Amino acid sequence: MMNVDAIELADERAKVVVSPHRGAAILRYDALRSDGVFTPLIKPSEGLLKFGSQLLAPWSNRISGGGFEFDKRFHAIEPNVEGEPFPLHGDAFQKPWRLARRTGTEAELVLRDGAIGPYRYCASVLYTLEDGALSTILTVENRADIRLPYGLGFHPWFPRTARTLLQASANSVWLEDENHLPTRIVPLTAHPGWGFSKHAPLPDAWINNAFEGWDGRASIVQPDDAVAISIEASPALNVFILYSPARDADFFCFEPVSHSVDAHHTGGLRTLEPGESMTSQMRMDCHEF
Repeated sequence: MMNVDAIELADERAKVVVSPHRGAAILRYDALRSDGVFTPLIKPSEGLLKFGSQLLAPWSNRISGGGFEFDKRFHAIEPNVEGEPFPLHGDAFQKPWRLARRTGTEAELVLRDGAIGPYRYCASVLYTLEDGALSTILTVENRADIRLPYGLGFHPWFPRTARTLLQASANSVWLEDENHLPTRIVPLTAHPGWGFSKHAPLPDAWINNAFEGWDGRASIVQPDDAVAISIEASPALNVFILYSPARDADFFCFEPVSHSVDAHHTGGLRTLEPGESMTSQMRMDCHEF
């Protein structure tokens, strides 16, 4: 296996840069417009986690209570991100991965030593660029000697302007408290400003909520760049988390995930026996208009 700092995949419509040492994250995904100019489809974060799209394993988002109970045993997990009181997004995004194989349009990376709290796992990700569309397939295998609850997800960051539009159908949404933990789930009819069954602007105020009943399809329209981005996720990713701090933010996050926030206490994770694995996929594409 190869040890490299960055990998660039490219075809006639797009280019992608992946960093093995930074959690196998996507740093850039740029589309080549018909006028010969590259347009960024994702926006690398300028905060603590400087990714364009990070991998979430062996779970997504926060775990409260210092850990979780499973099979009548409490498993402690320490916070793993500076400034966060709860463990966040597992540790796959914090570890160096190794490049297993690559071509000009495809790269497979592996993680052999995933280890956080009780979790011991290995993971692999396959990035494939085909006619400008980027497919990401993430697999995790339980290597602990006990069965444990697992979850997967993807965390892309997108540019946001005053004219950005989002379409993503769901039927309910989790409300959050001041610690960004879920309080209760309500139908989307209770928050009409958060309904995206048709293309709609992002909320003006803070939003950081998990939406359930998602059909795995979404569309982001960026009128300032005259591009539309489509997202397709595998059926297991039936939740999306929408995060944007304010109207004047220059980014937002749309995260296809397999479970809601704090699912170790609310449910929705998948139990993996020792040696068992699970896989999820996300595909992003764009077109000009």
